[in-house]
Amino acid sequence: MKVLLRTFTAVLVFAGIFAGCLAILLLVVLIVRFPPLLIVVLLACWIFNRLARDSKSAHQ
Repeated sequence: MKVLLRTFTAVLVFAGIFAGCLAILLLVVLIVRFPPLLIVVLLACWIFNRLARDSKSAHQ
């Protein structure tokens, strides 16, 4: 039973890593195909960075 659970967990971890890599690859393809999407991604990263920094300083 423990071997089956460990195998099932390994399959789920593999599927999660595979889905994440596929999502990043598709995002790169879309960015290359549609350059304005690069601006959107950079803006989203910048906003997330500011929000994370502000919330970190608010908790101290």
